[in-house]
Amino acid sequence: MDAVAPACAATAAAPAGPGQPALVRDLGRQPYAPVWRAMQRFTDARGEDTPDELWVVEHDPVFTLGQAGKDEHVLAPGDIPVLHVDRGGQVTYHGPGQLVVYPLLRLPRLGVGVRDYVCRIEQAIIDTLDEWNIGAERREGAPGVYVGGAKVAALGIRVRRGCTFHGLSFNVAMDLEPFHRINPCGYQGLQVTSVVDLGGPSGMDAVKPVLLDHLARQFGLALQTTPDLPDLSETA
Repeated sequence: MDAVAPACAATAAAPAGPGQPALVRDLGRQPYAPVWRAMQRFTDARGEDTPDELWVVEHDPVFTLGQAGKDEHVLAPGDIPVLHVDRGGQVTYHGPGQLVVYPLLRLPRLGVGVRDYVCRIEQAIIDTLDEWNIGAERREGAPGVYVGGAKVAALGIRVRRGCTFHGLSFNVAMDLEPFHRINPCGYQGLQVTSVVDLGGPSGMDAVKPVLLDHLARQFGLALQTTPDLPDLSETA
């Protein structure tokens, strides 16, 4: 969802009540397409009582164009593949060193609307960066999280029957050169940065639990880690 940023309170308050159970699946490094298809299958198959999940992944290099994506914003992809996908927004880049989290949540069960959902994800990222004294902010009309005008995290979401898939990408310690091959999120000349370049940690293992903790706080989730992975076979 890289179109119109909702007006957000300075700090989103977490939903009241006991934590809603949610499974965390760490997929490691994976190509984009099998994970995308698995998210679709999970969302299509889930029922009213299906537990929520958060999938954590690093992707092989890929450019993705959202439903409103324009090919003209892909300037020079070179050897990096370009995929048209079913999230909101324009074009972005995924690659090693970028932390991607896909919240697979049933919003009505959490008492959270779509606008608030976007705000809460942004707030979790802002609070994560604050752990390393990195001051981050939103930008009106351009969802995501920014530091000094440079984008450090992007959002691309889809909601179907009240259930979310796709999610957030957070630049931790990655090669940012591919962002120069596109107009990131459809904005010509938009600067992009990473946690390590801002003085934060370079390791994914340092950032991952902090971000997951803040996401859990924002959505009132009780996280339960499982070693089981979703079926990532393309023929499933």
